[in-house]
Amino acid sequence: MFSAGMNMADMAWEVKCREEDMKQRALENERRAIDDARRSVDEKAQQLKAVAHQSALIGGFTMVALVEMPIPSNLNSAQLIIFGGTASSVIGLMLLAMLNATFMLVAILKYDCVNRDVKFSDFWRKRCESDWKLALRCFSYGVPLFMTVLAQVGWIIFWDHEQATIYASTLVSLVAFITIVFWFAHTNRKWGGFLLSTDAKLYNPNI
Repeated sequence: MFSAGMNMADMAWEVKCREEDMKQRALENERRAIDDARRSVDEKAQQLKAVAHQSALIGGFTMVALVEMPIPSNLNSAQLIIFGGTASSVIGLMLLAMLNATFMLVAILKYDCVNRDVKFSDFWRKRCESDWKLALRCFSYGVPLFMTVLAQVGWIIFWDHEQATIYASTLVSLVAFITIVFWFAHTNRKWGGFLLSTDAKLYNPNI
């Protein structure tokens, strides 16, 4: 009987240890899920901050150029219209990118990483993915337009300089044109589609 009692005690102890082990594993899994949710939120927050900050920077530069740049009274009307149109387009696109990114940033920072009534990936896909793509597209369209504004700045600033007008203005436009070509041929071509793709993942090609 003593032996039977010891066996029952051992079995009870094993059951208790197993229950405590299962509780500990459940607690660790919950902590891991919370950490994963917080990591996902932080990752998206950093992306949104980057787009919002750069959009605000470029839009601010363009606004300063539009408002503060001295416009010669004898400037060609067509050139003035083109400059005003491109500058305001840059400001509008960058403003849309900044506002969309800012509103999404506020939204995801309100996500409850502890309770997780909805998975963050589902929340992002249903509520934020389309606006994220819109913000990226606005930013991508605004960059070459910003360089187009730069290409026109030389012809406006140096308009009244008779000796160096053509050379200085052409040099500024050439730099802007080269930047636009590089943007479309390399930067946007390499990263534009990748950033807009929902299923894009970084991977090791050697594996």
